[in-house]
Amino acid sequence: MTKANHYGFPDASGIYIFSPSSAIADPLALERATTQLNAMGFKVAVDRTALARHQRFAGTDTQRLAAFSRAIKQKLPIVMASRGGYGITRLLPHLDFKAIADSGKRFIGQSDFTAFNLALLAQTGMVSYAGPTACSDFGAKKPEILTTEIFGESMRGELEILSFETQDADAVDCRGVLWGGNLAMVTALIGTPYMPKIKGGILFVEDVGEHPYRIERMLNQLAQAGILGKQKALLLGGFTEYKLAEHDQGYDLKSVISYIRKTVGIPVITGLPYGHTAMKATLPIGAKIGLATEKGLVHLVLDEHEH
Repeated sequence: MTKANHYGFPDASGIYIFSPSSAIADPLALERATTQLNAMGFKVAVDRTALARHQRFAGTDTQRLAAFSRAIKQKLPIVMASRGGYGITRLLPHLDFKAIADSGKRFIGQSDFTAFNLALLAQTGMVSYAGPTACSDFGAKKPEILTTEIFGESMRGELEILSFETQDADAVDCRGVLWGGNLAMVTALIGTPYMPKIKGGILFVEDVGEHPYRIERMLNQLAQAGILGKQKALLLGGFTEYKLAEHDQGYDLKSVISYIRKTVGIPVITGLPYGHTAMKATLPIGAKIGLATEKGLVHLVLDEHEH
């Protein structure tokens, strides 16, 4: 018998895959994901419009909203995005967040899915997950073993501490609400009713294809909006697939991190295994966790929840 998840969710026996953002490019990846998740012991059902396409989206806005409705009415406890991309911010004003929270489902995804994770937290306080998606991770020809193992442990309520190596972390020992995700999506929600109002939290961010100056600009926006400085710590995940230019003249991601440390004044921790990378942890957005660093190591205590 599978034990309960830390955050009061039901068992982890099954996964419902749907497509709330961009269209799936390779239908075979969805087939591989189903096979992989089945092999891990999960019953899998795929939404009937998961492979739909309208322009760049996985169906029209109406179709994707209907997929959300089906996801909360079906019986499987975990709802996983097939992929990220773009499209969820279009849907936010039309989602019934109370019904979503009342469903008790565990929602998981990354990238564009950050907009939903944070909106759900802002509107209801409900925990959801940043983590692997069906096609990108479980649909890979060789899924990353730690990604799959951590996901399974998280869904079964077995992952109490996540430790990872760091080469550049400020000293910190704190507790707070874990929140964040894709940096571009976090900043896109500033000034909207879908941005959580969190003080004393632990913010984590990552991004893909963003030059360091854009990363700095977005972090500056969070700082100047009065958000970043109110957090207990900033966790930096993967920032991948960007190219420096000749005129950068030594300005790189390390320069950005140094600048943020000086101007914002909160602890900054690098090395979080999360992002548009093969290896990614499963992280509970909206959960109260513990964070501590020691030389070369960071520990996230994921069972610091309230009863």
